[in-house]
Amino acid sequence: MGAPRLSSTPLPGIGVRYDLTTREQRRVSVVAHRDGSRTLNAYQQDDPDACALSVRMTSGEAEALIDALMPAHHSPNLLSTTDLGLVAERVELSATSHWNGRVLGETRMRTETGVSIVAVLRRAEAIPSPTPDFRLAGGDILIVIGTREGVEAAAAILGRE
Repeated sequence: MGAPRLSSTPLPGIGVRYDLTTREQRRVSVVAHRDGSRTLNAYQQDDPDACALSVRMTSGEAEALIDALMPAHHSPNLLSTTDLGLVAERVELSATSHWNGRVLGETRMRTETGVSIVAVLRRAEAIPSPTPDFRLAGGDILIVIGTREGVEAAAAILGRE
């Protein structure tokens, strides 16, 4: 059995579509919308262009489905942050944010809140481990990890207009 065939297609203004062809030649796709929601599509076996099922899910519902498909307790390499008192969340930077166009270091995020910004999602691109000279832009989604209080403080700082 070969590796699963997975491809991705940017959908401007929408997000990214991921297509998977299974070993049995069935086609499944997931549209990752910019708002964090997902649409799961399964196609008819006799007509791979005809959608047999389409389910729109919130990000929480998609996470629950991922957990059902790949339970975290089956992978010793995954870090369960909630067991350690940490949370990871997405914080969106608005177009009217005080930080729009400024560099990440100016936020003094780690000093002020203790959180780490581990990635920035910009359109269909992920920027892992952004450096202090990384320039923020409206619409960026920052992935922050820290204590619940720290993440809430970070969201308040990033929400400054």
